[in-house]
Amino acid sequence: MARFFVPLSIPKYPLPGIIASLLLDAVDQTIFQLFTDLPLEGYQGYDKALDIYYLAITYLSTMRNWSNLFAFKLNRFLFYYRLVGVALFELTNLRLLLFVFPNVFEYFFIFYEAVRMKWNPRVLTKDKLIITAAVIWIFVKIPHEYWIHIAEMDTTDWIIENPANTLFLIAWASVLLFMTWWLLKDLPPARPGFSFAADPIPSFLSDGAEGARTREERKRMKMVHKLLSEKLVTRELAEKIVLISLLSIIFAEVLPGVRAGSLQVAAGLSILIVINTALSQWLVRRGRQWRSIIQEFVVMSVVNFGLILLFDFLLPSLNGSIDLLDTLFFVLLLTLNVTLYDRYRRTHIWSYNNKK
Repeated sequence: MARFFVPLSIPKYPLPGIIASLLLDAVDQTIFQLFTDLPLEGYQGYDKALDIYYLAITYLSTMRNWSNLFAFKLNRFLFYYRLVGVALFELTNLRLLLFVFPNVFEYFFIFYEAVRMKWNPRVLTKDKLIITAAVIWIFVKIPHEYWIHIAEMDTTDWIIENPANTLFLIAWASVLLFMTWWLLKDLPPARPGFSFAADPIPSFLSDGAEGARTREERKRMKMVHKLLSEKLVTRELAEKIVLISLLSIIFAEVLPGVRAGSLQVAAGLSILIVINTALSQWLVRRGRQWRSIIQEFVVMSVVNFGLILLFDFLLPSLNGSIDLLDTLFFVLLLTLNVTLYDRYRRTHIWSYNNKK
């Protein structure tokens, strides 16, 4: 349960949240083995699924929090690049793909959030961000992905075989620390203290235009509502479909007991995304919006579960069937991610329009 709930802290506490998620990922199997008698058959599938789950929440949190637009766009590319690689790996079981599509996204996110604790992230220039991504890609993730997925070696065993190998790791870490210092050495003076929490979302983004205090805020809120309601088929709808489709393909491949094919799952969830988006736009056009993210998640979950129960009732008459429990799990995944996407997209639009 911790691996499900801890990542939900990432939007509010980005760096502590992702580090806690990383630590849980590293130790949970060991804890199960040492302190429980639970059977671990199929554990690797759930482990991979939960990894992708927290990375998706991490990406969605950047829509809420990141003030550096170029960093956001670069990190979005890194996220989808990795997600495509993982989906292809699950479909083909070709380990080389995990080497070709390394998880640079996660470490780039950590770098950005570490900088944000002491500086305004907008001091990070395009060149500095590109160099950072390149350093992580070449000096961190390529060796790491090769070690795990191509050489299939274990670092602990490698050190036990030859303790002198520890010196190599220390030297490598020293080089990375020097590169980090070089990237940050010309930044302006750091602010005092540490900022672990993300900036709060303006309350009127939940309360609506009537909650905005100034004419400029009300004007921008009307612009946000217009962008959210003017068209159904948009780039954002396409991104939601791509995001949920890739997630569902990965989950369908790694979780035991899923009877439907990956593309079938993706197609079914895409239909639900369109229905959810149409419902949200209908509410916006009527001047209504969700008062809280929990309210939105609960209501949309009920709507989606109702649709699934309707499909489950009607499909036998069409010589079809679904696995109800698996389907409800995927719908829960869809609803959570779509809720976060829609909620944080509003903040994203507001933030970058506010800087123009």
